[in-house]
Amino acid sequence: MGHLRFNAIQALTNSEKDIQSYGGQKITAFFASNVFAGKVQREYLSDEAYKSLMNSIKSGSKIDRKMADQISSGMKAWAMDRGVTHFTHWFQPLTGATAEKHDSFFTIKSDGSALELFEGDALSQQEPDASSFPNGGIRATFEARGYTAWDPTSPAFIIEMAHGKTLCIPTIFISYSGESLDTKTPLLKAIDVLNKAALDVCHYFDKNITRVTPTLGWEQEYFVIEESLANARPDILATGRTLYGHTPAKGQQLEDHYFGAIPERVFAYMQDFEQEAYKLGIPLRTRHNEVAPSQFECAPIFEEVNIAVDHNSLLMDVMQRVAKRHKLKVLMHEKPFAGVNGSGKHNNWSLATDTGINLLAPGKTPRTNLMFLTFFVNVIKSVHDYADLLRASITSSSNDHRLGANEAPPAIISIFIGKYLTDVLNEVEERVTGKFTEQDEVILKMDIHKNIPELLMDNTDRNRTSPFAFTGNKFEFRAVGSSANCAWPMTILNTIMADTLMNFKKEVDALIEKGEKKEIAILHIIRKYITNSKKILFEGDNYSEAWAQEAEKRGLNNFKDTPRALDALATELTKKLFEDHKIFTHIELEARHEIQLEEYVKKVQIEARMMGYLASNAILPAALKYQNILIENAKGLKELGLSPESYRSQVEIIEVISKHINAISDQVEAMINERKIANEIPSMHERAVAYCDKVRPYFDTIRYHADKLELIVEDKLWTLPKYREMLFLR
Repeated sequence: MGHLRFNAIQALTNSEKDIQSYGGQKITAFFASNVFAGKVQREYLSDEAYKSLMNSIKSGSKIDRKMADQISSGMKAWAMDRGVTHFTHWFQPLTGATAEKHDSFFTIKSDGSALELFEGDALSQQEPDASSFPNGGIRATFEARGYTAWDPTSPAFIIEMAHGKTLCIPTIFISYSGESLDTKTPLLKAIDVLNKAALDVCHYFDKNITRVTPTLGWEQEYFVIEESLANARPDILATGRTLYGHTPAKGQQLEDHYFGAIPERVFAYMQDFEQEAYKLGIPLRTRHNEVAPSQFECAPIFEEVNIAVDHNSLLMDVMQRVAKRHKLKVLMHEKPFAGVNGSGKHNNWSLATDTGINLLAPGKTPRTNLMFLTFFVNVIKSVHDYADLLRASITSSSNDHRLGANEAPPAIISIFIGKYLTDVLNEVEERVTGKFTEQDEVILKMDIHKNIPELLMDNTDRNRTSPFAFTGNKFEFRAVGSSANCAWPMTILNTIMADTLMNFKKEVDALIEKGEKKEIAILHIIRKYITNSKKILFEGDNYSEAWAQEAEKRGLNNFKDTPRALDALATELTKKLFEDHKIFTHIELEARHEIQLEEYVKKVQIEARMMGYLASNAILPAALKYQNILIENAKGLKELGLSPESYRSQVEIIEVISKHINAISDQVEAMINERKIANEIPSMHERAVAYCDKVRPYFDTIRYHADKLELIVEDKLWTLPKYREMLFLR
């Protein structure tokens, strides 16, 4: 491995970088040029087929076989006009990645003639192997049948790669017996449930609203390092992060990288992947340097949740593929480098109506302000009631390194709303008591109107330490990890919001039936929710130990690791939530729990194996070589008859090296033994806990001794690229 490190450094130092220009063309000239949507659909579809497709997207109605044939024919004509030869059902299984199986349009008829064919059946359904993807025991190895089914609400697109083009059709993925095996199926169900629940509440205020759609704007953080240096780090290739590496003298302490000038090669890379993203209809808007050296961020304009999730998954694929063209490596891991900030994927979530209203933005009148307050307080109540489930939605072995590390929100779920809205909620809670007269009702409504301005964008400071913060007209779920698929936290957030709104409607209707006026009934239930949910609100420093102690007093949980955070999936509250709203069956939920536990075990296991491998094949050999050099030096000085004082330092270093070598050897062996014991545990939950409590603690100890050796061993003997090289050379 040593030659890889030094060859990479020399190549970076001596070679000129080939930096292409991607500027000059307006984004609007080619935006969504590879997407089958809008004007393209009108051009290639008959009026009948187009209306059928639009009706399916808006109402969720099924497209019949005749219309599917027409749509597939138009889609094929459009794709072939652009040089496409193959198509695939593009789906998101429970692997954390996307999946695709390509089929060509080419076929041979019974008379031997060849033609290009793409019928409605091929558009609507395919059959990938359901037993080869994570399924949590739903499918046995010999039970291989599974189905992908077309999602018309997310438009088809063309991927250009390696001089070829493929038509990609976004789909759901289910087993032969109907259980969902992907991230999209439950998300679509949750979106539908939330729409119905939100509509019922909206109709208290505006009967013209016919649809409510959750929206999402994600912020993707990532690291970019030199590909040749990454290739010389087996730990990065296997785990996505550095398992060893001493913090460099200069890291992020000067705070000079954040919003700094973007390095030229990275800028060229950004332009390149942005071009690809724009053609795919991904509306990227922002790019900038992040806090850590070699860390960056991009973010799009808000979209409907389902499309936003698809676009984020697609963009992560595009970013990694395009990076290869620039001889760069993109790291999406939440904590690829110790000692500098990790990466998140902030999920900015809100609710939009088909009449153009953002339900989390105050309006111009008392009525619309009351509608804002209704949905605002219901969000707080839903997070309060299902805080542990929301915590489970962002847990992973990689995000465990980031949460609570004074660079990201802690594992304690709380909400920041700012002093301004805190005062408003306090006033509502204090004012709404007893039965109101008509005059009181008018005064209270007017007070709410005066106290909540139409725009709240700058009425409070931002709290970057909060895991769930209100930021003007949306909630920012900051705790989501950079490598995560947004679908899972969005599924849970949409479901708990739907559940809370349904209960809100029942309680308000009960008061109305007793003779209470609608507005007063709404305010009474809002007051009740404010009172019952106050403990989830926190305005201070979420990083502080004082908050951890205060949260414990309030009864808020602090699940610091994945196995325990995932326990929320096994509670009766969670089971009832998902079964009541038909998001997951009991079997599906158990399968998700099992899959995530198994993923945790496998990832920690891979890291443990890689730590042992690098210790034996890179770190200890380098240390022994340097130690032998020192031994020979000390022997030579002794043979010259010099006093022991002359080679005292060499001997001391030899002893220090021996101490670290022995510690690494002993700790690696102990770690391997604990891993073997853990692997014998039949329960996946208990196995995950064993990997968390018994195996993983060795990582820090082994790393400590290895990183100390990195400081001692002669640089030319150290085979692994160092932090200063990976973070600053490009």
